[in-house]
Amino acid sequence: MTTLERTAEYTVTFRRDVAVLSKDDQVLLGLADRAGYRLKGVGAPMLEALQQVRAGVHTEAELVAAHPKSPVANVLAKVEPFLATGFRLRGERVAVLERTGVTPPRPELPELTGAWLRLGKFSLLRRRGGELVVESPVSKYRAVLLDAALAGAVAALAVAQPASEVDGEWHPVLAALAGAGFLDVGIDGEFPVDEDDVLRQWDVHDLYFHSRSRIGRTDEAFGGRFPYVGQIEPLPALKPAPAGPRIELFRPRFDDVRSADPGLQETIEARQSIRSYGEQPITAEQLGEFLYRTARVRGTYGPRPEVRMPYEGSSRPYPCGGAGYELELYLTVRRCAGLAPGIYHYDAGEHVLRLVNTDEAAREELLSVATLSTGGQAVPDVLVTMTSRFQRLSWKYQSIAYAVTLKHAGALYQTMYLVATAMGLAGCGLGSGDADASARAFKLDYLRESSVGEFILGSAPAQLPAPVSGDGALDWRTGNDPGWQAEALAARRR
Repeated sequence: MTTLERTAEYTVTFRRDVAVLSKDDQVLLGLADRAGYRLKGVGAPMLEALQQVRAGVHTEAELVAAHPKSPVANVLAKVEPFLATGFRLRGERVAVLERTGVTPPRPELPELTGAWLRLGKFSLLRRRGGELVVESPVSKYRAVLLDAALAGAVAALAVAQPASEVDGEWHPVLAALAGAGFLDVGIDGEFPVDEDDVLRQWDVHDLYFHSRSRIGRTDEAFGGRFPYVGQIEPLPALKPAPAGPRIELFRPRFDDVRSADPGLQETIEARQSIRSYGEQPITAEQLGEFLYRTARVRGTYGPRPEVRMPYEGSSRPYPCGGAGYELELYLTVRRCAGLAPGIYHYDAGEHVLRLVNTDEAAREELLSVATLSTGGQAVPDVLVTMTSRFQRLSWKYQSIAYAVTLKHAGALYQTMYLVATAMGLAGCGLGSGDADASARAFKLDYLRESSVGEFILGSAPAQLPAPVSGDGALDWRTGNDPGWQAEALAARRR
């Protein structure tokens, strides 16, 4: 066996998700979610060459030499978007490097002589279909590992080691993985990437989520693609009401609200995060008005398949992509005049509360987490937890479903802030919550519906927090009209 046969070599191959269909003298290359490419006038030698590309165990030079009368090089140039870099060892394909973004077919290769190697901080090994792949949000490639020994060698690099201690037959593959951003390259156990202040401040899950929910570094199915039409029924626009005592809520009149509310700009400027409450608690009437103005269902409609909406939609006061409105509200009440302490579900369709849990320990657990999220500044009178019926979105969207639900939570946060401000209540959005605790307390399946946001609410304290611009801090630097906020708060106090 020659030295060459004992070392992995680069080959030309198709991406793993490319279909090669031939009929008569035509070949159609198909790639999921992308336009195909049709080759015409394909003779038997060229068809054989394309099948060899599919096998992925030949270099381009070998293919050209084997088919001297066919325009192999020209055809490969035409179908370049469908190609990937393969690796062969002892006549077998052992790995494939595919592009997931706009980038050259093969990355620049680092020199491994004398180098140390380590699996990158952001590199993830996972199953994709029936294959093991390596992915990373800092890379525009995906590596498919087809050989168990190679997979073991890559996994072993979780512990940094000299390249010389890794089986030399894998060096060409490892160089490609390093060039693609999956492996760190260093000298004497020191890695320059450890000094990169930008990468150090990214958490793995945050950067992975960012890269996969935006176009540019992912080639997965993306956007409103309706992958389960005809397979799974979409969730209804309104969640079926949970069992429990029904509590009617106050319904405000539009004219009363309009006459009492301050103007939009005043409300925006007066908006604050308030983490303290008045001596008297918020009332059930105020709570009913708050929920009615922020989250009630105005109506439902659909399905409308003729406009790519093969599901029911609804209309509510805050904006929502595709009229999906997957968010539900649960209220954990500690102190509210006219409403007993407990955990309630807000039925936005009927504008009623339903008691779902009276367990004091469950209530206290949720409130203590909310207190922790305020840095210990507040024990909420009312904790409003936003949950997401995830499959309401993932039935339609691919790659972006969770990102979309977070956008909706943000839109609902702002709506709640503005309504609380206009009503003279104390409102504050929270940065975190316990999704497991809330799923237990609300009696939910964590994977079907669990919490994605929290907002605390209560009566306003006698003394509102001073605006930052008015606290006399020596480090205050005036920007654009900070006096607007002061005027708005003064008007609110009056």
